[in-house]
Amino acid sequence: MVRKHPKKPVRPAEAIEPPSGAEVVTAVASVTLLVLVLGALSQSPVWLLGLLVFLPAAASALCTVRQTKFVSVWTGLVVIVTMLVRHGDGRPWLDRFLMVLLTLVLGAASVYACHRRISREQEMIGLRSTAAAMQRHILRPLPMVTDDVLVNGVYEPVQEDRLVGGDIYDVVDSPWGTRVLIGDVQGKGLPAVGAAFAVIGAFRATAHREPTLTALVDALDASVVRHNSYAAQTGDDERFVTALILNIDAGAEVQAINCGHVLPQVLQDATVTTLALTSGVPLGLAELAHEPATVDWFVFPPGATLLLTTDGLTETRAADGAFYPLTESLTRRVSLSPTELPRALYNDAREFAGGGGQHDDVAVLTVRRSPSH
Repeated sequence: MVRKHPKKPVRPAEAIEPPSGAEVVTAVASVTLLVLVLGALSQSPVWLLGLLVFLPAAASALCTVRQTKFVSVWTGLVVIVTMLVRHGDGRPWLDRFLMVLLTLVLGAASVYACHRRISREQEMIGLRSTAAAMQRHILRPLPMVTDDVLVNGVYEPVQEDRLVGGDIYDVVDSPWGTRVLIGDVQGKGLPAVGAAFAVIGAFRATAHREPTLTALVDALDASVVRHNSYAAQTGDDERFVTALILNIDAGAEVQAINCGHVLPQVLQDATVTTLALTSGVPLGLAELAHEPATVDWFVFPPGATLLLTTDGLTETRAADGAFYPLTESLTRRVSLSPTELPRALYNDAREFAGGGGQHDDVAVLTVRRSPSH
């Protein structure tokens, strides 16, 4: 029976952090002073229109509604007072009136735009929180323990551009040993999550009743095919799922079927070994394969750590386009415990990508044999 630890609360994605009131007042005062000085030097109120009148627009993109209202009112007052003070510069009253009118209209539009922006941010936060909560509820919390293995890891969806990711994992304690699944659904967003749920549901239902790994993989492939048929009826795109399925029992060797997924790695005695598994077609594409899924065997001794990951880690790129050197990073961290290693790799990959790099959803699992073995 799989034993799991309580799930930690998930913090929702945050909106743009607005500046403090003091920062807003300081910025507005500084810009106003600059505009007044330039206006006095140039003897033309055009500076006010060109530099000051767009302050509310900038505030609408960064500030709260209250702060944007303050900036709009302040800008309107400064423009009105300046036009009244400079009544003797020979400019027609119609020009003054149009300038004031334009300032007031832009201020009102900025407040409205700020209100719409914040409403949209709150809506997106709600959608992201709901979707992420759905996915994290389906994905069992780590670590998980069975009679055969201890599974630790991290799962981090990237939420800047998409709602949720398509990485999946699960562990099932079956009569024939512990079945471990890690996979990655093509694409992002809720359609990808639908395919992920289909695979996880089929895995949990089938891993208990299918004695062979090939029959289990056939059932998973059929679940993706069924999902794609439903998706086609609703106009959604078809998906495929890369996956790695393991069967670990009390024996020294592990059974594995690789459906186009990232190869696992074994860490033992300060060495890192990438396993050479036969790469089959992803789930959902079995009908395109000329041969059935191949079962590979590899030695997994007590004390060794098996690292499973999705391509969100291996395809992380730095700003110059270089891929994250996973094997090199593992070699430097081979002494870390299985509990510490996944988070250390994830943090290192994010730091490697930096601000200008590319990173995706990441699932990293470490598997070790239970102490009884």
